[in-house]
Amino acid sequence: MAATDVHYVRDEMAPVLPPPAASGGLLGWMRANLFSSLGNTALTLVGVLILWLLFEPLIRFALIDAVWTGANREACLGHHGACWPYVADYFSQFIYGRYPLGERWRVDIVFAAFAFGLVPLLVPSAPLKRANVIFMLVVFPVAAYFLLTGGFGMEIVETANWGGLLVTLVIAVTGIVASLPLGIVLALGRRSQMPVVRLASVVFIEFWRGVPLITVLFMSSVMLPLFLPEGVTFDKLLRALIGVALFASAYMAEVVRGGLQAIPKGQYEGAMALGLRYWQMMGLIIMPQALKMVIPGIVNTFIGLFKDTTLVLIIGLFDLLGQIQSSYTDPTWATPTQSHTGYLFAAAIYWTFCFSMSRYSIFMEKRLHTGHKR
Repeated sequence: MAATDVHYVRDEMAPVLPPPAASGGLLGWMRANLFSSLGNTALTLVGVLILWLLFEPLIRFALIDAVWTGANREACLGHHGACWPYVADYFSQFIYGRYPLGERWRVDIVFAAFAFGLVPLLVPSAPLKRANVIFMLVVFPVAAYFLLTGGFGMEIVETANWGGLLVTLVIAVTGIVASLPLGIVLALGRRSQMPVVRLASVVFIEFWRGVPLITVLFMSSVMLPLFLPEGVTFDKLLRALIGVALFASAYMAEVVRGGLQAIPKGQYEGAMALGLRYWQMMGLIIMPQALKMVIPGIVNTFIGLFKDTTLVLIIGLFDLLGQIQSSYTDPTWATPTQSHTGYLFAAAIYWTFCFSMSRYSIFMEKRLHTGHKR
């Protein structure tokens, strides 16, 4: 009698099992990306060695050998690490500059209102976007101006007394907000079919791109008052804001123009075939695609602008870095490591802001599938 084959048919799905430890999780990622071959393993070990040689002295200076408490320079003398009590003592000046002590609550309100409006603006799923945009572009600038300068019963505070992170953020935020729309207009003007508009845009862009920012700031501070009528004064901070905004808008225009030129010709033809007018075509079809493609370039310009705010020291505006440098004249904290500690603190602040902008740029690229496979 022949043997009968017995077959089993599964009537439910097999349970999903986790991947082996060697191919999943952190260990699997390291095996696939860092130790996948003999060459990659060697490069990984060399990279780890280089990182250790670079960062070990920094970690030792900032954390291991650092001094954390003290009332004056005596606490840091004889130590080779960072003098953090000096930063703690000057922290308020690094943030507010010479802003009057009793009026600094006004700066705190501006910082809080800026964060309150910016965070939901950057979150794509946050509700009430239109109201949020109106608040940030209309309500907040007006309120911040009167809070910082004074009026309506508040003490008038001259911009000469502003300093520290306050000045850095005022210049950077103003430059960023103003340069993007100006850059878009200039990019469209450079690609315009009207010769006068195109020539004016080209001259403007090439002029501002051909002049160093430090020269722009110097001219706005020293030369501009010479052309004003007698008795007319122009606030120094406002002059810096205008110079920075115009300078950044020229670079922004070239970034946006690159995005416009990358749009296929068929997009323009399709928009015109639908009967759309020029501004409708640009606002609804062309510009959204162009801006999405050049997100890295736009954010790179923003980051460069944020770091270039340190140049305002040449015209007598004490931003964060300028305020730190001015503190070196105080003999109370004069130590061999004072300047190293101050510059390290400034570097940490600038890196935090720039890294945050970079990470948000990557988040938006992934969300919009820019440069990534779907």
